[in-house]
Amino acid sequence: MGARASRGRLSTAPCRAIALGLLLAGVLGGACSRPAPEITLPVSNWPGYEYFYLAELNDLAASQGLRLRTAEFPDPQAIVHAFLRGELQLAQLTTVEAVDICSRAPDRCPVVVLVLDESRGGDQVAARPGIGSLAELRGHRVGLTLSTLGPYVLSRALEKAGLSLDDVDVRTMPLAAMGDALARGAVDAVAFFPPYSELAYRNGVARRLFDSSAIPGEIFDVLVVSPEFYAAHGDTLARLLRAWQAAQDLARAEPARARAQMARREGLTPAEFSAAEQGLVYWPLHQQEAMLAPGGTLERNLEAVQAVQSALKLVPPGSALPRVSQAPVQAALR
Repeated sequence: MGARASRGRLSTAPCRAIALGLLLAGVLGGACSRPAPEITLPVSNWPGYEYFYLAELNDLAASQGLRLRTAEFPDPQAIVHAFLRGELQLAQLTTVEAVDICSRAPDRCPVVVLVLDESRGGDQVAARPGIGSLAELRGHRVGLTLSTLGPYVLSRALEKAGLSLDDVDVRTMPLAAMGDALARGAVDAVAFFPPYSELAYRNGVARRLFDSSAIPGEIFDVLVVSPEFYAAHGDTLARLLRAWQAAQDLARAEPARARAQMARREGLTPAEFSAAEQGLVYWPLHQQEAMLAPGGTLERNLEAVQAVQSALKLVPPGSALPRVSQAPVQAALR
């Protein structure tokens, strides 16, 4: 899904054929009857992903000459699969998931164009009441998603107690099922994140044992695009990044209204959403140019993530890595 190309002019003669081609590619927009490009961005449940939704609700992309729409997906792994199949040209993912895509489909290896957030507490390992430490998880059942993010977070947590994934009984399950699985005793612990974690804590079925504040600089959420989209839609990406920044600015100027709007989509109270965001760090666009530069924070993170995933045998050694580009941010700042 995405936006129409921003370079060149289109004649009206082949307009219908071009529009059909754009539609089939997941690209909607003003080649013919619409003056501004329209971009549809997938959204799954995670507080850091809600700012494009906030931009949509408040029509913040209009001033950039862009129509922004979001499409809900049941969980992040559904977005990973859709990106792998070529059904999406843009996605909000963790760097862990971006590295995973490159190892599974090198031709779909994405380009990182924006840092959405860093998780410093948002990703968590929690256990049912009665289990008080990570060391007590030895031999117990731990629920994970099929995404590589779950094993990554759990493995880093277990390391703190001198354990590894081999020391626990891994059970794969959807994120939305984890709270109920803990309540029923089907698993003893889970690796998850808001809003699923907040709902489990609300219901008293989980106690936090570990979170990503213990591994700063390791888990980033990023906006990625396919190589083809990146090459063809630079101007549209700059507009999209400005809309994201406008949503960040709105949240700072009117925190109560923004928090209520974003919390509602995730099924959280504003207070729960605010608590979840305490585990996230955001950077404005003017601070991201250096982060996305060659040899910068994101390139180093991707290399470190790949090293951990290779050690866990989740990705083959020597797999391709996502490209990191500061060009869209630079364009957005002009």
